[in-house]
Amino acid sequence: MEFQQPANANSWRAKIQRMGGFLSSMVMPNIGVFIAWGLMAAFFIPTGWTPNKHLNELVPPILNYLLPVLIGYTGGYNVYGKRGGAIGALATMGVVVGADITMLIGGMIMGPIGAILMKKIDELFKGKVKPGLEMLVDNFSLGFLGFAIALVGFVAVEPIFAVILSFISGGVDWLMARNLIPLTSIFVQPAQVLFLNNAVNHGIMIPLGTQQVLETGKSLLFLVEANGGAWVGLLIAFSMFGTGMAKKSAPASMLIQFLGGIGEVAFPYAMIKLITILGPIAGNMTALAIGQLFGGGTVGAVSPGSFLALLMMTPRGNFVVNIAMYASAVLVSFAVGAFFLKLSLKKDLAAEEAALAVEPAGIPSAEGFETAVPEINEEAAIMPAGKLIKNVIIACDAGMGSSAMGASMLNTKARKNMLEVTVKNVSVDNIPEDADLIITNEILLERVKGLSKGKQVPILTIKNFLDNSEYDRFIKFIKENNGK
Repeated sequence: MEFQQPANANSWRAKIQRMGGFLSSMVMPNIGVFIAWGLMAAFFIPTGWTPNKHLNELVPPILNYLLPVLIGYTGGYNVYGKRGGAIGALATMGVVVGADITMLIGGMIMGPIGAILMKKIDELFKGKVKPGLEMLVDNFSLGFLGFAIALVGFVAVEPIFAVILSFISGGVDWLMARNLIPLTSIFVQPAQVLFLNNAVNHGIMIPLGTQQVLETGKSLLFLVEANGGAWVGLLIAFSMFGTGMAKKSAPASMLIQFLGGIGEVAFPYAMIKLITILGPIAGNMTALAIGQLFGGGTVGAVSPGSFLALLMMTPRGNFVVNIAMYASAVLVSFAVGAFFLKLSLKKDLAAEEAALAVEPAGIPSAEGFETAVPEINEEAAIMPAGKLIKNVIIACDAGMGSSAMGASMLNTKARKNMLEVTVKNVSVDNIPEDADLIITNEILLERVKGLSKGKQVPILTIKNFLDNSEYDRFIKFIKENNGK
């Protein structure tokens, strides 16, 4: 473990981590709502398992309004607490009402922007408001900003996304003209992550595919966007090699995607770790290559994109190739996604989730554990003179997986050693100002340094969140610093 001055905080790895962590912090708290919506859609939409016109009235409003606003609120809250959440939700409503497509990406953009602007405005008024007028100023400053930012979102969003869709459409047309349909995945899967899936499928692929059906009796274009196998493969990868809430929720999302074809429950996982989008891209590209070589295709739109819907729309003589397309998308997407997920775990996080329920063999329990504790390099971890360690922060990428387990283990040891310290787990982007000691995984060190720049707070690194000896070192450091 070490304490170093902030350096290299702007490296490419730190920047990617910050972006992925920021997106994750908006998406992950709302994954359960995505799953609830996915279940409703899988059962009640006209092509669902138990179609119900009355209950289906719940499905579009939740997708089009609730989910974007929840993400906008969460993004605003992460930037500036409840006040940031309120302005973030209002800013998101502007883009939601102003667009004809699902605007989850609008919530991810407008929520944080609204909160940042609100924070800046509050800083301008800080110390300048007469006593007794604080509530009035707070309410009207949020009101005027909300009025302006909601109008901007409402007026400006449609032209922006019209340009994006035009770009995607042009790219698809160019590739089709050159018989390079597999390369459409380069455009389509990123568009899906931006929740432009319906716009791409219904606005581009289905019209073009319908024209081909009139000429040839089937079309591969129906499977450019609607082959859910690429997302099933990624969800299986998260189920096996993800961490925290993503790992726990991925199996349910995978079943909803496979049986119900509701891709919206799968797309947020790629946002959690952006590099994993290469899995669905490669998987769909492989499937389309097989379809192009062996004459795959369906007689109509596969909507929703479930495996059963694919079979129902497959013409006689095409079952083998269409099933092969789906299976290859699953396998390739899984292989690529699993590779990047395992790579990011860096030795220790690969075993983290398996150890949450059952303690792995070879690692003694926290109770009664004794080991020789290596000496700490005092020059590497220096506290300001006379300052006691009271608030210990364990930070991981999302603040839900390894850091939660680490906080529990360190709390247990602190109680056994009768240390009066508070141990909390947070994401690296939400490290509180009153932290006296920060503990984080070594791969996140650069990122934490950048966020704590200018503060005299020691940063200790941990390689393995399951290794009890790591926590003995932390206890030793706290004791020596506090004079115990």
